[in-house]
Amino acid sequence: MTVSNTALFDTCEATWPAASYTRIGPWLVRDGQGAGKRVSSVTAKGEWSPADISQAEQACRDLGQDLLFQIRPEDAKLDTVLADMGYDVIDPVDFLVAPVGTLTADLHRLAAIPCWPPLAVQTEIWAEGGIGPARLAVMDRVQGPKTALLGRHNDHPVATAFVAIHNGTAMLHALEVSKDARRMGIGKTMMQGAANWAKRHHARDLAVLVVKANKPAQTLYAGLGMTSAGAYHYRIKKG
Repeated sequence: MTVSNTALFDTCEATWPAASYTRIGPWLVRDGQGAGKRVSSVTAKGEWSPADISQAEQACRDLGQDLLFQIRPEDAKLDTVLADMGYDVIDPVDFLVAPVGTLTADLHRLAAIPCWPPLAVQTEIWAEGGIGPARLAVMDRVQGPKTALLGRHNDHPVATAFVAIHNGTAMLHALEVSKDARRMGIGKTMMQGAANWAKRHHARDLAVLVVKANKPAQTLYAGLGMTSAGAYHYRIKKG
């Protein structure tokens, strides 16, 4: 593993960006426009005090978003303070990484086809998995090398994923396999296809984010030799 925890956060931000970012006091506030927690959370960017938390909360309310903080390894104090304020832990996430060279494979040329923009059938597969226009807009915002992989099995489109590169690390997002094609090794093929594409674009590593509770995905990535390079979680307060 050649990429640091800090670099992974930078890569995640670059390959799955919010619609906009606002610096309010010691906080970085993301406007996700309905595209999920990762692009709709607040992170600490400097010295803060408990009294400053209300600034971030109001900014979230102004955007119509949940009161949501991303807690990184260096945020132990913030984690404690938010817990005392009634914030609950939600969606602990692992960064998993492997060198690209360990994941490449000799695939059939139609097994995992890179294309941009995504084909209509890819948007349909994503939609079946709950990945709709808001998340497709995230993909559109990404600058730099990127692709949408189309996975095929028995001459039928069955999977899709988004891959982008930042500072030598390729990160895969939004891997979705059609329900009737699961448990057939399609996920492994898609990861190998992502690695093949990443190698052609001179990336050193391939990374993914996976919720700790997602056991099937954790098993897939562990079986490919991907290892943990860091973790984070969110604190959320309802009401």
